[in-house]
Amino acid sequence: MATTLEAAPRAPTGDLFGQPKGLWVLAGTELWDRISFHGMQAMLVLYMTGDLLVHPERMAKIIGFGAYRSAVESMTGPLTDVALATQTFGFYLAFVTGLPLLGGWIGDKFTGRKIAVGLGAAMMTAGHFFMAFDATFLFALLFLMTGAGMLRGNLSPQIKSLYPDGDPRETNAFQYYYFAVNFGAFIAPIVTGAVAAVYGWHLGFGVAGIGMLIGLIIYLVGSRHLPADGGRTLADEPAAPREALTAGQKRRVLGLFALFPISVAFWTAQAQIWNVYNVWVRDNIDMTVGSFAVPVPWLQSLDGLAPAFFTPITLWIWASMAKKGREPDEFGKLAFGLALFGLAVALLATGPMLAGASGRGPLLLPVLFHVLSNFGAVWFAPVMLALYATRAPATWRGTLVGINSLAVSAGSLISGRMGSLYEQMSAPNFWLLNAAFCFGAAIVALLARGFYRRMLHRENAEDDAPLPPKEEVAMDPGVAKALD
Repeated sequence: MATTLEAAPRAPTGDLFGQPKGLWVLAGTELWDRISFHGMQAMLVLYMTGDLLVHPERMAKIIGFGAYRSAVESMTGPLTDVALATQTFGFYLAFVTGLPLLGGWIGDKFTGRKIAVGLGAAMMTAGHFFMAFDATFLFALLFLMTGAGMLRGNLSPQIKSLYPDGDPRETNAFQYYYFAVNFGAFIAPIVTGAVAAVYGWHLGFGVAGIGMLIGLIIYLVGSRHLPADGGRTLADEPAAPREALTAGQKRRVLGLFALFPISVAFWTAQAQIWNVYNVWVRDNIDMTVGSFAVPVPWLQSLDGLAPAFFTPITLWIWASMAKKGREPDEFGKLAFGLALFGLAVALLATGPMLAGASGRGPLLLPVLFHVLSNFGAVWFAPVMLALYATRAPATWRGTLVGINSLAVSAGSLISGRMGSLYEQMSAPNFWLLNAAFCFGAAIVALLARGFYRRMLHRENAEDDAPLPPKEEVAMDPGVAKALD
């Protein structure tokens, strides 16, 4: 029996602002997901270390907390409350960034994407409301992590189904979508942090829960503007077997795996900014402006605003350098981004030297940190993603892009474990240690540039291509000789 493929029908709903209405449904849902995520990111460690874990009688009410702590300490040894909080955040972030791979697979194979997104949003809403009660704290984290896996793994993949192949609007669609991501990252710490500062942590988490409920409603009401699940229907015969990789494609896959440690080094330092950094700011930075006490979570909002500012500047710099024939290759960009991010982290170590009469550093210090670190991140994160997306063979592209996202999970786990060091060494040494991750990775990216260029060389992402001579790709003759 012949195999037949049929294109899934697209929703004939017209456009809004030149884009399918379904795009705005997906972007609106993602906006509230990011408000949920970045609200938790800004508040979780502060809540645990400044409120929940400092009251033994409240810890005793948390269902399963004794068993959880015993399980964690069986792997790490005894932990202080601060170390346990940073380790818990590390687990939370690792699962939120890693479970979308599993969630996407479940949506593909079992539930369909619409059901998976609805279920994920509902679980996240429930998780935020569970945060309002001490007893259900661990259940809240479980629902938030699992719900994020279902929602994120199935939301953005629906964008492509809104456009026929070759539709020129498709490129700009992702720009609109990621504007919603960054806007959510900007406003979440401001709103949830302000509510938490005035009305208490539980209401701060509750605001994020209401936001996630709004996101669920937007998705359910707007789902009529989205295509039916399943872009294709397959008849009785199984799909053709996947073609074997050529020698050149295998080389590129190995090269991408060789890049993985560099990505992990960056995300280890970045995850620490979402983790221990909040505690450090609370205890070491003068957060008052006149008579107003700036909520600590507000600083995280800069990470949502800065990419919108620095991305066009970075693209302009690259274009200007390209006109002069001096634009760095991908590995030079990675190295620069890592070095600048490391410099920003090292800047935090100057806190004691800049401390005023109160013993606290100025608010300008973390603000300057966020400016420099985000400029460095724009040189690193999109370039690394592009390497995985363009060098991966077509049949492995989804898997390898997923592997790149797992670097965030790996970095989160490492940063959570490193959180216990924060109480064992001085704050300046702690930040210098994190900066060393970035500096070390930058050095590797530069010294091994010739190796990476040979491993990842291709004429296009699909075709096999002969290896270039070493002298054409080495950073300099000394490096070429070292690689012989």
